[in-house]
Amino acid sequence: MKRIAIFQKDLAIGGIQRSLLNMITNMDLTSYEVDLFLFAEPEICRKEELKNINIHIIRPLFYFNRLIKFSTLQKMFRYDLPEKEYDIAIDFNSYSNECALCTFAVNAKKRIMWIHNDVRIEHKNSGKYRILWNNFKDKFDMYDEFVAVSDGIVEPFRAMTGIKDKKITVIPNIINTVRLIGKSHEEIDFKVDPYMTNFIFVGRFTHQKGIDILLDYFARALEKRSDIHLYLLGSGPEELKIAQQIENQKLGDHVTVIPAVRNPYPYMAMMDSLVLTSRHEGQGMVLWEAKALGLDLIFEKHLEKYNEGLSGSEDIVEAIVNQKKHSKQFDTLDYYNLKIKNSLYELFDR
Repeated sequence: MKRIAIFQKDLAIGGIQRSLLNMITNMDLTSYEVDLFLFAEPEICRKEELKNINIHIIRPLFYFNRLIKFSTLQKMFRYDLPEKEYDIAIDFNSYSNECALCTFAVNAKKRIMWIHNDVRIEHKNSGKYRILWNNFKDKFDMYDEFVAVSDGIVEPFRAMTGIKDKKITVIPNIINTVRLIGKSHEEIDFKVDPYMTNFIFVGRFTHQKGIDILLDYFARALEKRSDIHLYLLGSGPEELKIAQQIENQKLGDHVTVIPAVRNPYPYMAMMDSLVLTSRHEGQGMVLWEAKALGLDLIFEKHLEKYNEGLSGSEDIVEAIVNQKKHSKQFDTLDYYNLKIKNSLYELFDR
């Protein structure tokens, strides 16, 4: 039986967290001994959902330790980890110093990092990320291989890190459609106007997600039709900026902000279309979740390279204007998920 150690910062609200939860709840892991190490108690699921998983909660570093170079941190901190040999140690987070420290500290035959984003664009657009990158970039050479969630983020990663020869396997995120569809039926105190065509964005309120772009598009679409409404579901550092833009563009009657929730799927299930105008992604996992719920997808053409098999729009404004209400059907994404599961089993078993 293969032993696998997975290190992830937390299971709170977020795309990386959902992607890990989907993976460990939508695969047959009975043939593996899996230890999941978290630095906080799970928030988006109950421990009972994590079957055949040994969960370990360990102490996080103080926040400001992320400002220390990773090679220095390795000399300063040591975690008390199980004294057994793992076949694979996985740093599922890629951002967290804690996850990397543990991945290298544990006794493992192979160490793998998951890559979740286009690091070149993120480095260009985010001053915070540039600081983090400068402090943790020396860790990348220490991994044996990598997994990227889309083909579109492989070349930027190689270019930014200088890693040319180490194996990078492209494995998109599993979507646990059984769990997702089941949770979409949860009763909530929320309704949409059935006479409006309703759109939703779901995600962090950050510069990367391009909500400012989306609001500009929606304002232009409202000049052509008025029976449309946009819901922004999430939270993040740009909340005040987004609220100000809604006020400045007088969009209050047609745009509603919904604070981040642990279960966004009942809200999504009420909508006609999901809209995504991110400046970049690793993989637009929310697109696949919306597809599973039967929503139409409107997203920027440049995001296609992160989402093989989905088609973006050249003109988002026209796509919004032309969106029609429709009868939705669930999509269990069987073929999509089967390919991913087989890739993961191959990764774990080789």
